[in-house]
Amino acid sequence: MAVSILHRASGDGLAIVGACMFLWWLGALAAGPDAYAAFLACVWHDPSPEVGIVHQITNIVGKVVLVGLTWAFFQHLFSGLRHFVLDTGAGYELKTNKLWSIAVITAGVLATAATWLYIMAGAL
Repeated sequence: MAVSILHRASGDGLAIVGACMFLWWLGALAAGPDAYAAFLACVWHDPSPEVGIVHQITNIVGKVVLVGLTWAFFQHLFSGLRHFVLDTGAGYELKTNKLWSIAVITAGVLATAATWLYIMAGAL
């Protein structure tokens, strides 16, 4: 039951939050270098201390949103693969289904952690 709810929530999160972030990025890209630099300052780059508390807070929130979108992607991916296996008629036994449910949630978290460790290691 939890995997089904997470599948729906992650799909909605990808559709709504992901689309908003994508449109914000496109708008900033189209508006010019200053708008794009402001977008990057809000979402990715660590702002310098003199820019103020608002940019520091939005920077943290932007990274949380990016991590959340990454988790939603992997959660939705692995849950979709689980549903694909279930559609073949396999995995309906209670033990197998519970094992796959736990594996889906664990794989989503581990794939997100691995992705962000790789990204942060490259950023250093």
